[in-house]
Amino acid sequence: MPKILPISDLRNNFNAISEICHKEAQPVYITKNGKGDLVVMSLAYFQQLEARLDLYEKLAVAEVEKANGAPTVTHEEFMKSLKGKYHV
Repeated sequence: MPKILPISDLRNNFNAISEICHKEAQPVYITKNGKGDLVVMSLAYFQQLEARLDLYEKLAVAEVEKANGAPTVTHEEFMKSLKGKYHV
């Protein structure tokens, strides 16, 4: 469940908000005058989101390439080539 707090809590209870962000690995939504204003999150959570977005971008590019007829490889062929390359 999202944590929504007023901006005064950010000023008055920063350490508690930081702890929530790290413990729950979720962002905290900050409101100003009753409306959404900021999102606060731990650096680890932010990096996880960035990595996920990067993966989605790469998957989108791969889907476009496949739709445009780029050559594909089966899972078995790929694993066989890896094993051959690294002698596993």
